[in-house]
Amino acid sequence: MIAGKPADLVSRKVVEAVFRGMLQRFSASMRRFMTGRYGVDQLNIFLLVTAVILSVVSMLLSRFGAVCRIISLVVNLISYGILGWYLFRFLSRNPDKRFLENRRYLELKARLLRGGKLRAWMTRLTDRQHRYFRCPSCRQTVRVPRGRGKISIRCPRCSEKFIRKS
Repeated sequence: MIAGKPADLVSRKVVEAVFRGMLQRFSASMRRFMTGRYGVDQLNIFLLVTAVILSVVSMLLSRFGAVCRIISLVVNLISYGILGWYLFRFLSRNPDKRFLENRRYLELKARLLRGGKLRAWMTRLTDRQHRYFRCPSCRQTVRVPRGRGKISIRCPRCSEKFIRKS
């Protein structure tokens, strides 16, 4: 007992102070190590999530027969490759190139999600009132009401007429 305090309380405070000092030194050394490195962006987050999902799929596939184990091995190797790419980007000292890569990724993502083919495809899957056909001459997509039997469709772009069952 030191100055009226129980020994375990004093030792707990000493351990906390030592531990806090160790954490501060570790934090400072990590800050020094990461200085000048690229770090995390949206592409890195996508790569990390993809690698984790592929690892889980690989783990689930490995539970089944021999063919699934081989597929699991391939998926696992792809997962490790993506994880390696993530670490390369994360620890890179060339932020200009990593920034351009991230910008290209964001542009591609925006093009797919906003007014791109992915959104049109999802709309067609969920649209129960219409059928979608391609014009045989100009390949323009034409939307017509569903359930009208055989109808003559006129393409709005090239005025070609074709007959389809709606």
